[in-house]
Amino acid sequence: MIVVGGEALMDLVPVAQPPGALLPRPGGGPYNTALALGRLGAQVAFCSRVSADGFGESLLSGLRAAGVDLSLVQRGPEPTTLAVPSLAPDGSAAYRFYVEGTADRLFELPPALPAGVRALALGTCSLVLEPGASAYEALLRRESGRGLLTLLDPNIRPALIGDPPAYRSRFLEWLPYVSVLKLSQEDAAWLGGRVSDWLAAGPSAVVLTQGAAGLTVWTRGGAEYSAAARRVPVADTIGAGDTVNAALLHRLSGPAGSTGPADSADSADWPDVLAYAAHAAALTCTRSGAEPPYAAEL
Repeated sequence: MIVVGGEALMDLVPVAQPPGALLPRPGGGPYNTALALGRLGAQVAFCSRVSADGFGESLLSGLRAAGVDLSLVQRGPEPTTLAVPSLAPDGSAAYRFYVEGTADRLFELPPALPAGVRALALGTCSLVLEPGASAYEALLRRESGRGLLTLLDPNIRPALIGDPPAYRSRFLEWLPYVSVLKLSQEDAAWLGGRVSDWLAAGPSAVVLTQGAAGLTVWTRGGAEYSAAARRVPVADTIGAGDTVNAALLHRLSGPAGSTGPADSADSADWPDVLAYAAHAAALTCTRSGAEPPYAAEL
């Protein structure tokens, strides 16, 4: 099983008609990653705190439909976090967030994860907003110590980061506990630093997504591989990076039903892993909002 920890929120996506209207769509980087894993046929559990309001019920309904295990979900009366994306002509999105007093930021460290968990993924807003950020960080450190494959996707949202130097310093402190670091070009530029420095700090592999230029991975063993992006008509890029996370985890963590820690990312068939991730992300880009593909579509 793969556990994905982090926020579940509602994206208020702009629609053409009527002018100025916003369409609520389930979202949040970790939520989208868990949804995509379920659709790809992985055994996956979502670990978060979700509101008991109508938006929260809708979020959980979407995960249930994808076969995601919800036994690690905490519930609370606080409202659901809202994100309002604005779309550029190329389909890329920038976000404004409404996070004060919301449920997901009050996440608490759960007891030991179930037996048979092979991998843990964390990232995005959940590693910024306290007090939940410290709980997710504790989860990362604890489960890395048990030998789980861990994937970190910072998915930087500058509007939420009040003290950029402090966040960058904290990011470096996470790296010894990370197996696979996945970044977008924008994330890498914002964080600064070099791939070689990040690899030296702990990860077995660093995966960089480059939009239309595809994906590249560098491994601690000195290997470098790339995969071209698939050429598709782009509706928007919402959820594309989260789909990459899911595809990476699905390929790296072994077949469904496998138990025990996942194999090291050092020994992965990276050309296959990247090609699979590029295909899955491309299909997501053809759809409005975060709508990752099903296994049959790949």
